[in-house]
Amino acid sequence: MIKINLLTVERKSAKKKVVAFQSAQKLTLGCTLILLVAGLGIAWRYWSLQRQSAQIDLDISAAQQETTRLHSVITQVQQFEQRKAQLQQRVALIEQLRRDQTGPVHMLDQVSRSLPPMLWLIGMKQGASPAEVIVDGRCTTMTGLSDFVANLEGSGFFKRGIEIIQSQTETGPATVGELIRFSIKATFQLPGVDAKGAAGAKPAVPPPPVTAPPNTPPPAAAKAG
Repeated sequence: MIKINLLTVERKSAKKKVVAFQSAQKLTLGCTLILLVAGLGIAWRYWSLQRQSAQIDLDISAAQQETTRLHSVITQVQQFEQRKAQLQQRVALIEQLRRDQTGPVHMLDQVSRSLPPMLWLIGMKQGASPAEVIVDGRCTTMTGLSDFVANLEGSGFFKRGIEIIQSQTETGPATVGELIRFSIKATFQLPGVDAKGAAGAKPAVPPPPVTAPPNTPPPAAAKAG
């Protein structure tokens, strides 16, 4: 009689099914873990990008505010520079006017000091150049005219070589006699300024024509003029 043990076969089949089920569970669990880790990584990356984007937006807003502030500061600096340039021009103009004022003052003072007796002036005007002055006057003798020219050249405020443009004799009142009407042309310069320095510097501008003489002529001669 042949006996067949069926229990051993059933046990082997059960063992194979259990092993296969455990492998499937492990694979599923591994895939689940992988998906979970991937999801967490994606979520963290998304949160990190959102945070960086928010920070960049804040930086851009702060940069725009700083740009606006700097633009206002630049505008104020430009206005300040323009104002400074205008003030510097005004100061330079005032200083130039002050320098130019000293020339005519010294010129009139030296002309007045150089007048000899019995000689008076009837007019002064600017010549062809700003530093050139033409002086009109009257005197009683040619010696007085020559002394006047010598005194002007010796003052140091006029260049040597003063030119006598006109010199003619006129008949004056009986109390005065003959009068000499003259016109001279002189070039004004400050003492210590040579020709080279005068060429680079702006010469002093003499005053406009004047009619009042620095000294008062004799009454009879004044009426004759």
